[in-house]
Amino acid sequence: MFRDEWDNSMLNHRVTILFALLCGTQLLTPAVAQVPTLNEKADGYRGIWYMNQPSNDEYVYKYSGGMGTYCAKHKPFAIYCREVNRTFFCYGGAAKDDNQRLLHMVSYFDHETGTVPRPTVLLDKQTSDAHDNPVISMDADGHLLIFSTSHGRARPSYIHRSRRPFDIDEFELVNATHRDGDAQVPMTNFSYMQVWNSVDGFHAFFTRYNYPAARTICFMSSPDGRDWSSWQRLAAIDEGHYQVTGLGRDRLGSMFNYHPQGKGLNWRTNLYYIETVDNGKTWTNADGHGLSLPLTDVQNAALVRDYEAEGLNVYLKDLRYDADDSPILLYITSRGYESGPKNDPRTWTIARRTETGWCYAVITTSDNNYDMGELWLPADDDWRVIAPTQKGAQPYNPGGEVVMWQSRDQGATWQKMRQLTRNSPMNHTYVRRVLDAHPDFIAFWADGHGRQPSESRLYFSNLSGDVFRLPPLMNAESARPERVPVQESP
Repeated sequence: MFRDEWDNSMLNHRVTILFALLCGTQLLTPAVAQVPTLNEKADGYRGIWYMNQPSNDEYVYKYSGGMGTYCAKHKPFAIYCREVNRTFFCYGGAAKDDNQRLLHMVSYFDHETGTVPRPTVLLDKQTSDAHDNPVISMDADGHLLIFSTSHGRARPSYIHRSRRPFDIDEFELVNATHRDGDAQVPMTNFSYMQVWNSVDGFHAFFTRYNYPAARTICFMSSPDGRDWSSWQRLAAIDEGHYQVTGLGRDRLGSMFNYHPQGKGLNWRTNLYYIETVDNGKTWTNADGHGLSLPLTDVQNAALVRDYEAEGLNVYLKDLRYDADDSPILLYITSRGYESGPKNDPRTWTIARRTETGWCYAVITTSDNNYDMGELWLPADDDWRVIAPTQKGAQPYNPGGEVVMWQSRDQGATWQKMRQLTRNSPMNHTYVRRVLDAHPDFIAFWADGHGRQPSESRLYFSNLSGDVFRLPPLMNAESARPERVPVQESP
C-alpha cells in the first residue's frame, strides 16, 4: 500500500517536472502545481453564502449572509476599462448545487451592448471560507490579474493573468515570487490582499499571519505582477491589525486599527494612518513625520484617534483622497462585536485631513458592524456613500436595504439622496466601489439571508441609483441584467 502511494507520488512529481521542462517554465511549487485552473463557463451569476462565529442567540452568527463581495479588507472587486468600454469584475461565486462552495469568478459588463457574458469559473478554492475571495487588477497592456487570497496560512494563494488583454475566457497561473534577502522565493500565500496599479506597476497591501503578530500588515510592489519586492512589515502591535488602503494622486496610504493583547480582533479599536510617496521607501503620518516601521507601540505618531480610550470598536470601510490629495477615512464605530441592539449605535464616520488637522463628521447609523459600503467622489461638491444602512429583512444581521448618501460640502454634512432597494426578502451586503467607474456601473454587491444558508444574487447600480440584478441563470451566451424596481417614498 505505502509502496504504491510512493510510486504514484513519484510519478506525479516526474510528470510535473517534465511538463515544466517542455513548457520552458520554471518548476511550480507543489501547492501551485496542484491547483486546477478551470477556465470554464458558468450558466449564471451566483454568490457564496458564508457565516462566521455562531452566537447562540436570535441573530445566529456574529456575521453572515451573501458574501460574494466580502470583505472590507479586499480591494478592488471591479475596474472600468475605457479602451474596450467594459467594467471587469470578480467575486466569490458558488457552485450550482452548493451555495457554500467557493468558486472564483470573473466577468464583465459591456457598456456598448448593455449585456454580460457567462462568467468564467477561474478556480475552485476548495473551501467554504469567503475570506478567500479574489480581487482584480489590470496591467498596462490590459491583461487582467486575479489575486486569489487565503485566510491565514492553511491554504495556498494564487495569481492568475488573462492570456489575452481585456479578455476573460482564458487565464494562466503566474509563477509569482518575492524578494527574501538575496533571493527571489515562491510567493504562495497572502491574506486580505489590496492591489493598486499605477504607472510604476503594482502596489499591494496584505496581511501575513504570525509575522510576528497574529495579523501583521505588510506592503510590497512589483513592476509586472510576477516578481515582487521584499515584504515590508507596516505594523505589528499586540495581536495585529486590519487595514484598508488607497491610492491617491501622488501617494499610497493605509488606515488600520489594532487588536489588543489578550482580547484580539473582536476588540479591534483605535484609528491609525500612514502613507508613502515613494512606493514604500519611506513612510510618514499625515503630517509628514517620518516613521520607523513596523510600528509596535499602541501610542505612536500614526495614531489618528484613540478610540480605545472612548470604549469603542473600529470597523474600517474605505480610504479615499480628495482634490488636494489629502486622505478621507470612512469607518464605523460601535460599543462591541456582538450583533443586536445592545451595541448600538453603529456610527458611520468620516475623518478628513485638513490644514488644521483631522476633522470628523457623522453620516448616519446602521444596525451591524459588518454593514459595508464605500465612498464615491464624483466631484469636489458631490461626495457619496452607498451602503446598506436601512434595516433589512433580517435586522441586526449584516446588510439591509441599500441607501445612497450625499454630501455637498466635502463631507461636513450628509443627506439621504435615495434609497436604492426596498422590501427585499434578504439583506444586501458589501457594496463595493468600481475603480475608474463608468456612470452606468459604479457599485457592485450581493444579497443573502442573514441567519441561514441561502442563495445569493449579484447586483450593480449606476450613478443615479438605479439597481440591476445579474442573471442567476442564463440560457444563452450573454444576457441583459434585470432592472430591480423600487417604489420610491411618497
